[in-house]
Amino acid sequence: MRKEISIFYSCLFFCTLGFLLMCERVTGDPRAQEVNVTCGRQLEHNSTIYVPNFVATMENISEQMRTSGFGVAVTGSGVDTNYGLAQCYGDLSLLDCVLCYAEARTVLPQCYPYNGGRIFLDGCFMRAENYSFFEEYKGPGDHAVCGNATRKSSIFEESAKQALSIVLSSAPNNKGYARGKVAVPGTNESAYVLANCWRTLNASSCRLCLENATASIEGCLPWSEGRALNTGCFMRYSDRDFLNAEPGNGRSRGSIIVIVVSGVSSLVVLAVGVTTGAYIWKHRYIQKKRRGSNDAHKLVKTLNDSSLNFKYSTLEKATGSFDDANKLGQGGFGSVYKGVLPDGREIAVKRLFFNNRHRAADFYNEVNMISSVEHRNLVRLLGCSCSGPESLLVYEFLPNKSLDRFLFDQNKGKALTWEKRYDIIIGTAEGLVYLHENSNIRIIHRDIKASNILLDSRFRAKIADFGLARSFQEDKSHISTAIAGTLGYMAPEYLAHGQLTEKADVYSFGVLLLEIVTGRQNNRSKSSEYSDSLVALTWKKFQAGIVEELYDPNLMLHSHHNSNVKNDVFRIVNIGLLCTQEIPSLRPTMAKALQMITTEEHLPAPTNPPFIDEKTMELNDTCEDPWYPLNAGLSASIATVQHSSFHPR
Repeated sequence: MRKEISIFYSCLFFCTLGFLLMCERVTGDPRAQEVNVTCGRQLEHNSTIYVPNFVATMENISEQMRTSGFGVAVTGSGVDTNYGLAQCYGDLSLLDCVLCYAEARTVLPQCYPYNGGRIFLDGCFMRAENYSFFEEYKGPGDHAVCGNATRKSSIFEESAKQALSIVLSSAPNNKGYARGKVAVPGTNESAYVLANCWRTLNASSCRLCLENATASIEGCLPWSEGRALNTGCFMRYSDRDFLNAEPGNGRSRGSIIVIVVSGVSSLVVLAVGVTTGAYIWKHRYIQKKRRGSNDAHKLVKTLNDSSLNFKYSTLEKATGSFDDANKLGQGGFGSVYKGVLPDGREIAVKRLFFNNRHRAADFYNEVNMISSVEHRNLVRLLGCSCSGPESLLVYEFLPNKSLDRFLFDQNKGKALTWEKRYDIIIGTAEGLVYLHENSNIRIIHRDIKASNILLDSRFRAKIADFGLARSFQEDKSHISTAIAGTLGYMAPEYLAHGQLTEKADVYSFGVLLLEIVTGRQNNRSKSSEYSDSLVALTWKKFQAGIVEELYDPNLMLHSHHNSNVKNDVFRIVNIGLLCTQEIPSLRPTMAKALQMITTEEHLPAPTNPPFIDEKTMELNDTCEDPWYPLNAGLSASIATVQHSSFHPR
């Protein structure tokens, strides 16, 4: 188990290193920092058509990006047609361009199930829609993002305006690209500027776009940094030299590397391997190239020689060539198929569409962390395949799929007697206690929800999806980290401040308890008959002494006259409200919560939960993940609709 649960991360690592061994060095800066992501407002029409169209468009663009740093593609017809465009800014080498594009490609799928979106990184741009936008140069979303860290002098302001004017006049007649540098008189500073139009614009449209961008970005002065994010162009000025040297020999070197990439799993390696792998290479292997190469060769050989490495052909045959009859589920980022190995073992095989695990630090953290856990209430990852045309993950097959399939279905919910629900509660709690207290390192799961609780043939619970998990050192009171998880299950202090403790898992567990008792989903309130969140509604009913009105009718079907069951259910509601209290220090630990569940000790009265309007948080949780959601962050449900930042996530 210790090896198996880390296979996902190891597979990506090995796949990445396999082609990075051919790289001598990484030159330049791909400037893959995320500046802004804006998702469309129209839902995709048919996911079974939209997702393959999107993937095909991205693959088509990938081929073009490898040779020219620019790509456009159109796939499909009608309302599910996918139009895509990607372009790197003119100072990036081809290698750096591919790295930047790989980063953009991992972020844009977070807009799913909305059928459009655009992302500005500091080195490249990417956009996808269901209509032809290629000649658009302005739009209502055009705006500037200012860096308000340092206020500059009026002399710098004049120099920056001069540099902006230079690139504005030269870019339209230079394939839409120009860069400028103007020294600030009397100082050792300069103003640096970059401007780039998308290559689908003619010179006239490019000029109009850059004129609008210039007018917008000048509003950032006298601050030291500014970016104009326009429909047809990008412009940036800064008091620091962010520009790469003009591309030269680096382009050919980049081509060699990318050719190798194309022979590996294109869907995952391009999305993750290039970004993560090149980052790893650049920051860990450049300084120790010879030793790193030897180590990497050993790692690749270890995977190839391991029984954990499945042949693509074996998995293809096991699933009947991924026959729809064997399909168990599909989400925005992958499909899951039941398979039978030659030795008779039943497995679940996940085909990855794309992957957004793109931070090398997180990658290493998860490899080191997840490899240390082993518990009967944690799902088993059996192996992987990354040598075929796509990357595949192999899990133990759990015939009852995930808890949400039963819990939120009135008919299937009849199978969940109180005894089964109680056992699921205990199993989930024991798994979390192990993660928080009994493993070699403290681990916070960060995404406890019904779809991440898998059920075996006897309805025993197994916690799934460690893609967002974080380790926790004993001497730390909390972790400050980028917010990720599923809205409606996230603790308020984490959602507001990014401060992560075990109490975030306790809050999510409390929400899960209320869902198990009521059969209602906390973050689906907008589409149901009640307007408050489930947590808020339960609190009100509890205070009024009528909480039994919320009980799932299926729950009481066989226990209508059983007072002991009613008392047990009421006790679980009380514990759920204790776990979802607004003040983290008032919530019990998972060990204490488990003790409350399994004993008859006196329970304190809960205080109020956070009254968050979760209807406003549902935007990014409308995608149904496959029943095997161990996608290592592939479908983290929180993806801000319009997010501006000058720092990588």
